[in-house]
Amino acid sequence: MDGEELTEQETALYDRQIRVWGADAQRRLSKSHILVSGLEGSVIEFCKNIVLAGVGSVTINDDRLVTEELLTANFLIPLDESRYSGRSLAELCCESLKDFNPMVRVSVEKGDLSSFGVDFFCKFDALVINCCSLATKKSVNEKCRKSLKRVAFYTVDCRDTCAEIFVDLQNYSYLKEAIFVPWESLPKRVSKLYLAMRVIEKFEELEGRSPGETSTTDLLDVQKLKREICEANSVSESLIPDSLLVRLLKGKTEFPPVCAIIGGILGQEVIKAISGKGDPLKNFFFFDAMDGKGLIEDISKVKTEG
Repeated sequence: MDGEELTEQETALYDRQIRVWGADAQRRLSKSHILVSGLEGSVIEFCKNIVLAGVGSVTINDDRLVTEELLTANFLIPLDESRYSGRSLAELCCESLKDFNPMVRVSVEKGDLSSFGVDFFCKFDALVINCCSLATKKSVNEKCRKSLKRVAFYTVDCRDTCAEIFVDLQNYSYLKEAIFVPWESLPKRVSKLYLAMRVIEKFEELEGRSPGETSTTDLLDVQKLKREICEANSVSESLIPDSLLVRLLKGKTEFPPVCAIIGGILGQEVIKAISGKGDPLKNFFFFDAMDGKGLIEDISKVKTEG
């Protein structure tokens, strides 16, 4: 399949992109298969970007029904409420995504992501997941690593005005290693967002909450957990400002400008991984709209004892 040439129609449609990154890169994109799970704002932006870029196929997975919260940053959901009845978020978004580029195959995969086996993930070149538990992220990441071919693995998490992207291209430390590094071994100026996200993630795991099922009413309990984690890791609590935790606890709020930025960066990263053009992000990216800065953290360089 890798040897197939672009069709005349593909060459004409993607002419401007081919001038930027070449025909071989576009050919690899056009033959690639992407799986996306968890259709919230940043991921919707990502889907739009890779469909326009001309990947071979996009399979989307999200069985949730449409709610008012999910409409905040999702421009793919039709305004006609009569079309919502009995249909999942993925089914509604699938129709709209097809309109962006008829040459890209867009389909829906129903079911719980954690229930799929290694053979299922082997069908894809890249996987982007959102809106799932830490346990599911780790499980899926490990399954991708068991694949006979490389499956590029990405997680994205947007909370209020903050966002995190994690990348595992299998030649870097994988998710389980990157999030459980002892804090005293981290770079001295590690992003506050990296630390704060680990606290919120741990809180959700201990409480049995889904991502974003938190609010500012949880602040006291989260502060207690922060103290425990900081003490266990011999780091100062001041590294995780309470003001940052408050913003992250409002996890269901999505800001379209932040979603657009993160969706754009995520799209570029997946395109780089598939096309072979450009150095990939290694291995965390953090963005905070309060200061407008993006930061790459290479946690994979950290070596732990034992």
